[in-house]
Amino acid sequence: MPSLPSWPNGKSLQTPTPKIPVPAARAIVDCAVYVDGARLPGKYTHSAALTEVRKRGTGFAWVGMHAPDEHQMQDVAETFGLHELMVEDAVHAHERPKLERYDDVMFLVLRTVVYVPHESVETANEIVETGEIMVFVGPDFVVTVRHGDHSELASVRRSLEQLPERLAMGPWSVLHAITDHVVDSYLSVTQMVEQDVDSMEELVFNPRNSIAVEHIYLLKREIVELRRSVTPLGLPLLQLTQPAGGLVPKEIRRYFRDVRDHHTIVAERISEYDEVLSSLVDAALAKIAVQQNTDMRKISAWVAIAAVPTGIAGIYGMNFENMPELSSQYGYPSVLIFIASVCTGLFFLFRRNNWL
Repeated sequence: MPSLPSWPNGKSLQTPTPKIPVPAARAIVDCAVYVDGARLPGKYTHSAALTEVRKRGTGFAWVGMHAPDEHQMQDVAETFGLHELMVEDAVHAHERPKLERYDDVMFLVLRTVVYVPHESVETANEIVETGEIMVFVGPDFVVTVRHGDHSELASVRRSLEQLPERLAMGPWSVLHAITDHVVDSYLSVTQMVEQDVDSMEELVFNPRNSIAVEHIYLLKREIVELRRSVTPLGLPLLQLTQPAGGLVPKEIRRYFRDVRDHHTIVAERISEYDEVLSSLVDAALAKIAVQQNTDMRKISAWVAIAAVPTGIAGIYGMNFENMPELSSQYGYPSVLIFIASVCTGLFFLFRRNNWL
């Protein structure tokens, strides 16, 4: 039997085991066909769903995927005719919110956010967690790709299935429902973050508490992450409300205007939180500076008090023969009484001036 080629050290040279591709069905969470606002019974693969829609000449297919790999996404892309650049964005994620058009397919990237519960704003390491949702909208299909454990769309699908008149508007009604769901989550997250900002404000301006500036910076970092996830969505929402392009139906554009109004409210809140935290950083630094000045005054006052006995002891430690009170019987107690009187006087003087 022929032997395998080997390295000089005697070890056999073996090629790495090729990675077995995982079928696209593993990444598909749900796949359905909707006709006249109603979901057709039965289970479909992504290719069978599109075939059914085009055979009927009406309705659309909605394919939901979660964290697909390159092979799985490529399989779906070939079925629905998705551009390779869209496929690359859907696989690798970490994109800013954006809206792109490839012929008659619209590609929208949404950043999802979720509030991370914590006991105190002083002990929290993470306040918001982000994920992504990519939505591909064509004339007769919707493909959603989710990244992150909290970016579920099952509730959106169930809600839409209770509104057949909305689903009857076509794939764009799904895009609106997903966008509205994401922006509504922004509203709830900003309301909870506002409580953290208020708590931080109370800690900073409470004279009995000493808050570390690092805690404010941590909260500000989370606000920055929230702003990067939310604010860029404003431009895509504006584009979806414009009649240019002719893809989005007029009725759906009206719904997108409402979503855009809610997004504007969220963006304004986040900007307000950012400004408040910047002010809190300045206030905390000023509070630290005041405390340092107070400590320095206390130290200076005690140094001044200690300088009196130190100076007198230094003078009498020079060992000259002809010095006052050296031969007096009451010289030593007189000097001690003088030192105590001066130190006591300085103590009350500094105390009256709030140095001690």
